[in-house]
Amino acid sequence: MQPGTSTLDVAVEPAVCRPGTSAPLGATISRVGSPGGVNFSVFAKHATAVHLLLFDRVDAAAPARVVTLDPRTQRSYDYWHVFVPDLTAGQIYGYRVDGPFAPERGLRFDRDKVLLDPYGTCVARPAGWSRAAAIAPGDNCASALKSVVADPGAYDWEDDCPPRTPFARTVVYEMHVGAFTRHPNSGVAAARRGSYRGLIEKIPYLTDLGITAVELLPVFAFDDQDAPRGLNVWGYQPASFFAPHPGYSSSPDPLGALDEFRDMVKALHHAGIEVILDVVFNHTTEGGVDGPTVCFRGFANDVYYMAGGTPSSFADYSGCGNTINANQPIVRRMILDSLRYWVEEMHVDGFRFDLASILSRDEHGHPMASPPLLLDIESDPALANVKLIAEAWDAAGLYQVGSFVGDRWQEWNGRFRDDVRSFLRSDRDTVPALAERLTGSLDMFGHEEREAEQSINFVTCHDGFTLNDLVSYDAKHNEANGHDNEDGSNDNRSWNCGVEGLSDDPDIQRLRNRQVKNFLALNLLAVGTPMLLMGDEVRRTQGGNNNAYCIDDHSTWFDWDLVSRHGDVRRFVTGLIALRLNRHLPGDRHTLSLRELVRRAPVTWHGVRLHAPDWGRESHTLAATIRLPGDRTAQLHLIANAYWEPLEFEIPSPGSEHQAWRRIVDTFRDSPDDLCAWVDAPAVEGSTYVVQPRSVVMLIAPPRGRA
Repeated sequence: MQPGTSTLDVAVEPAVCRPGTSAPLGATISRVGSPGGVNFSVFAKHATAVHLLLFDRVDAAAPARVVTLDPRTQRSYDYWHVFVPDLTAGQIYGYRVDGPFAPERGLRFDRDKVLLDPYGTCVARPAGWSRAAAIAPGDNCASALKSVVADPGAYDWEDDCPPRTPFARTVVYEMHVGAFTRHPNSGVAAARRGSYRGLIEKIPYLTDLGITAVELLPVFAFDDQDAPRGLNVWGYQPASFFAPHPGYSSSPDPLGALDEFRDMVKALHHAGIEVILDVVFNHTTEGGVDGPTVCFRGFANDVYYMAGGTPSSFADYSGCGNTINANQPIVRRMILDSLRYWVEEMHVDGFRFDLASILSRDEHGHPMASPPLLLDIESDPALANVKLIAEAWDAAGLYQVGSFVGDRWQEWNGRFRDDVRSFLRSDRDTVPALAERLTGSLDMFGHEEREAEQSINFVTCHDGFTLNDLVSYDAKHNEANGHDNEDGSNDNRSWNCGVEGLSDDPDIQRLRNRQVKNFLALNLLAVGTPMLLMGDEVRRTQGGNNNAYCIDDHSTWFDWDLVSRHGDVRRFVTGLIALRLNRHLPGDRHTLSLRELVRRAPVTWHGVRLHAPDWGRESHTLAATIRLPGDRTAQLHLIANAYWEPLEFEIPSPGSEHQAWRRIVDTFRDSPDDLCAWVDAPAVEGSTYVVQPRSVVMLIAPPRGRA
């Protein structure tokens, strides 16, 4: 749409300002000289005029001051800059930018719209924020998102130290900051529910569970109105790449989100838990042709976004209306600057890149063999100690799991999810694939000399069924989303265990509980880095909704009553994590490549009979003996029975160097016999073990001389 021609009705004050500098970008407080103040710098290539707006309130109908930048003295190349004296942290600001509205050239300037600073480190949201007003013609001053001047150096990190847990000892817990404590039964005071501060209060729960890293769904400031139903809860619609989401702050102070986020990181680190951010650098909330003007579109639309078939359209490899032009030099630098900021100033420990394959596309959308951005990220010295995790696919069909570029990236393994689900659903032709997944997906990653934990193993994540719903529903039930149940994946590989949805039948409940434990056992015992979805350890349900991105109520929040109701499952998870991280397992795995681990810890495959694995299409059983590397270490024997009848499995002799087999896991047994600490585990007599239907068994043979 053609923007209007409203005028700024507040006096311009150029005389009190100095030219400023083009670097650094954003708003930077200076204490050098007298008086101090703030340097502002933005990139706006084809702009004809840039106006800095200074506000007294976030919901002000007009700026208190307007500084119009002089292109003769306050423009260097395509950077517009100004130094404003006497400003301090907490100053609310935004921009209006003049320029041609020429979609045929990819230009979409609209001087009526208040713009966020692309490098702004804090975002203030007025109570009347309106996405509709950012789309419609005319002034949107009172209802616009605005930036806030911040002073990162003013925060006291005390003795904060990143845990730097190696992937070999990492267990990831994917969670939503808001949903974790928003439920009234969370025990968190009402004012702090759903906030960074609320999460801090629940850190003891996370440490008791044993997880070593939280992977937070997007916490970059996002537009929660960006959804057809009017509510975007997950946060995959970023408006800023530098600012924490203000909606997760319990403080009314515009700078509150900054301090609360840093308090959360510091508290998690103190508990030995790393913080991984789910980051969205593939698109923004500004959408396609009919989207709002919030930030990037109003500064340099043709630079920040990939054009579609014509300059007036948007390429859409994200499924969200636009695609960030990630390998364009200006944009590439912005993404790197963002990552450095979150590591150096906010102390985060890693990133999971949403639809990361988009970042391998050039300005025309073609995949590149050596994409500059991805190679820059993994070689950047400021990011040398952070975890890099790729969701190695995009919404346009580019799938790079097992072939993602570079040497440092771990990858979400969607095939692990699918193959484990298929096996435990008793599908045909699933045993060979399960064997690959349990041993680190050698068929996918074995050609690369990377650590054995390159595969991020998961069976559920935010996108899809919860683990409880995976065993309770044959089909998705997304009616509440407002899309006539047409959204969300239809390929769930789920099984309702005989009844769709809720059931009071004790046999159904027992089977579902067992299936949940089967999934958890295979995930947490497989080679790779395990990831758990928030609440799966207590059978959190979403009522069969497998795409609950727009639901923010009791149906999606963590229900803390489940902690006691399904305490047996939580105990099982806690025990499995302890087993995985136990010192009796190899402690140097993070120094081994996948092939080296397999060589040093050989796996012998079996079926019901020893040394006779059944790889046939109708097989539903698999057993494996693993001799762990190193001196005086245990050996393990894993049996998975997805058949619907009990089967008697032959088990190997533990050998002269090991004690008799002990049963540490049997998912068919009720708690606490479903999982035992190995020192308390009962001995297994004889040369066979009866594995009950649809259950997983793990035996351990400790080295002789070990108590």
